Formats: sequence, C-alpha cells, structure tokens
Amino acid sequence: MSQSIIGVHDKPPLNRWIPLSFQHVFAMFGATILVPLLTGLSPSTALFTAGTGTLLYILVTGAKVPAFLGSSFAFIPALTGISGQFGMPYALGGAFCAGLFYAVVGGIIKIAGTKWLDRALPPVVIGSVIIVIGLNLAPTAMQSAMYVNNQYSLVAFSVALFTLAVAIIATIFFKGFFNTLSILIGLVGGYIFTLVMGNFFPAYKFIDFSVVTSSDWFGLPSFAVPKFAFVPILTFIIVSLATICEHLGDTLVTSKVVGHDFYKDPGLHRTLTGDGIATTWAALWGGPPNTTYGENIGVMAITKVYSVWVIGGAAVIAIILSFIHKFGAIIQTIPGPVMGGISMLLYGLIASSGLRTIVESGVDYKDKRNLTISSVILVIGIGGGLLEFSLKNPAIDFKLGSVALATVVGILLNLILPKTLDSKKTETTDAPPDNAASGE
Repeated sequence: MSQSIIGVHDKPPLNRWIPLSFQHVFAMFGATILVPLLTGLSPSTALFTAGTGTLLYILVTGAKVPAFLGSSFAFIPALTGISGQFGMPYALGGAFCAGLFYAVVGGIIKIAGTKWLDRALPPVVIGSVIIVIGLNLAPTAMQSAMYVNNQYSLVAFSVALFTLAVAIIATIFFKGFFNTLSILIGLVGGYIFTLVMGNFFPAYKFIDFSVVTSSDWFGLPSFAVPKFAFVPILTFIIVSLATICEHLGDTLVTSKVVGHDFYKDPGLHRTLTGDGIATTWAALWGGPPNTTYGENIGVMAITKVYSVWVIGGAAVIAIILSFIHKFGAIIQTIPGPVMGGISMLLYGLIASSGLRTIVESGVDYKDKRNLTISSVILVIGIGGGLLEFSLKNPAIDFKLGSVALATVVGILLNLILPKTLDSKKTETTDAPPDNAASGE
C-alpha cells in the first residue's frame, strides 16, 4: 500500500489546503472548459457543474474516494449530433437520463455484489488496463508539448521540457510541503519561463492576455433546461455503456494509486452512482456530462496527497471561478506547451502504476495465457481499437474504443481462456487471493 503524506480522510491546515487544491484546479481546468467550447455549451457552467458534481460524488461515496469530476470527452459526438438535429436542450435531456442509467447499473451491482469482479478483473487485466489508460493519453501530452497550430515547434518543445524539468526537480529534490506542490511549481515555473522569454524572443510569445482584458470580473454562468425525447435518451444511454467501462478503469487506477480497493469500499455501486448523479446534475443546469479525471489521478500519484478535503477544496474553487470570469481567463492563458510538459509526467505516472500492479502481484508472463491477455489489451487500447455502429435516426455513431474496448476485451479473454497449469500454480502459491482479487 502506498505511503501517503496526506491520507484520504486527513484535513490539511488551511495554508497547505488552498495551494494543494489549486494544484488540482490547474490540472483539470483545460480539459473541463474544452468540452463545452467544442460542443457549444458554456465554459463557466461546465466549471460550476464540475465543482458541484464533484461535491455530490464525494457525498454519495461517503467521502471515501478522492476523485475530481470534470467534463467528459466521450459524450462529445452525442452532444453535437443530438443538438444538431433536436437542439441542445434535448441533448441535455439525454445526458440527464444517461446519469440515471449509471445509478440503475450501480443498483444492479449492489444487488449482485462484486465477487464476479474479482474473477473478471485479476491483476493481469487490471495492470494492463491501467497502462493503457496512461499511454492512451500520451499523444495528447506530446501534441501539446511539441505543436502550435498543428505545426511542429522546437520553441514549444523547449518550453515543455523546461516545465517538465522543473516539475521533476521539485518531485525528486524538494522536501516536505513543497514536494507536495511539485505539479503547481512546475506549472508556475514553465509559465514564468515562457513569459520572460517572450519579452526577449518573439517566438516564445505563447501567452496572450487579451482574453483577460476582455473578460468581466464577475458574472453568472449561463444555465439551460433539459428537454426529453426517446431517441436522444436512447443515444446517450448507448454511449454510457462505453463510459461505464471507462469508470471501471478510472476507479481501478485510483484504487492502485491510493492503495485501497474502492471497488469494495465504499463499493463500485456507490462510485458509479456518484458519477451518474454528477452527470444528471450537470445536465440539469446545462453543463456537459461529468467523468472522473485522469489528470487529477496523476497529481495524486506524484504528490501522494489523497485527501478528499483537498479534492473538495478544488471543487469549491472551480465553483467560485465559474462566477469570477477574470480569474478563469488568467488560467486560460497557460500555454499549451506548459501543460504538455506537465502532462508528460502525469500521464506517465498513471501507466507506471499499471506496471507496479503487475510487478507487485507477481503476474507470470512465462504463462502464455497472461501474455496473451496483456498483449491484446495493450494493442487494442494503445493502437486505437474501435467497435462502431450507427443509428439511422438520428445519424449518430456509437463508438466503443481505446480504453473502454480494451477493458471489455480483456475481461472477456480472462473469462473465456482456460487456465493453464502454470496459472493455477501461480494463484495458489505466488499471490495471496485477496491481493490478487483487489489488485493491491
């Protein structure tokens, strides 16, 4: 089990609490506002529903799971497709019902129990899926680090590498409280470096303050009311089958990072229900569907600060920022290469957590069964495997790809492939049953 500096239930003093929470805000901000920008929703509303949705999630899970919920990219095709044919209120109605569907699935899991998960998700599947989750994000990190307007930029890459270097130095060499702020220190260091260099070299002018000057200081988020129709509801429920699989993977990663099996305590039914209620709540106010964020899992992995108080503080800050437009605009000025440099570290740490799961669980890769399961999961997940079919009315594509498809295929292979003699020996001699089941 990981040795944390600040545990799940620990409440840090205020002078540490606020900067630790801001660190999570910086990690989630870009992705959370990008989804509404791509779909025609309000970024301020997205911040409001992300913050309030995270607080609801903490409440539903009994304050036992440190997870920040931000805008979900998986629902972008459904949001754009349904809003284009029926209007955005009906897309929000579909998202509202998708969140309720999460809760229904959570209720089924509560009745059926989770013992079947121990059989379906042994360490070879868990570890491989976690690796896929981290490496699947790697191209996004490198795109931000190396490209400006889809053109390769050595200058941008130098900013990313400087930011990465500062974050690594803070992680490895800083002690005590400053070590827990290594991600924030890396972000600030990269920002200052870009700002200073931009004053001497035009190529480094990545920071544009025009969005800050044009923003109001205060304002209400723009809210919308959902409407309901059968086809939008069905479309979003179908898409939610994929996002439920993503929830399984994210909860696995969080369990391994924190060192506690959240599938069992507080229970997968509560984490899934919390995720669903957050999505339903977001749709009720006109925000995009929510999902647990890998960026924030990465922050916890590197800082070993797992406090739900810190996550809750980040949620409150997000809510405040939804009303303070000027401050939110300042965060938007963080250059893409700076975020790319930080993401290189964050996303790699998620993948490394998967490797640790496999190593600590004693998975035997001399066993062809384990080798086959891992190989297929990695290729489908990292290679962009996609299962797709279309609905005729409306013309919406259902896609089960990458992490979600890799998770489903890995589970099926583990259930279908017969266990070899080596597998049975490993189960009975090498790995304790409880740890093998939970992935700890």
